[in-house]
Amino acid sequence: MSTKEKVREKVREKEAVGFNNEIIVYNDDVNTFDHVINTLMRVCSHTAEQAEQCSLIVHYNGKCTVKTGPIDKLKPQCIQLLEAGLSAEIV
Repeated sequence: MSTKEKVREKVREKEAVGFNNEIIVYNDDVNTFDHVINTLMRVCSHTAEQAEQCSLIVHYNGKCTVKTGPIDKLKPQCIQLLEAGLSAEIV
């Protein structure tokens, strides 16, 4: 008779530190398309085309991820978006 040895391995998942954060901008009934586009270009360094596409996604889907990256770089940008009157948060 043979004996089988059971081996348990501990598996550790490494978390992607720093780059899994994103700024989400939400739709509102206050800001114009031009204001949202200009703000995204100024704050997030979007091209005119990127900013326009994001504003359309926000309008039709209710929200859009406008920037991803480390939290320390996203915080000042999110604050500027909020100060400009946009509805935004970091997730």
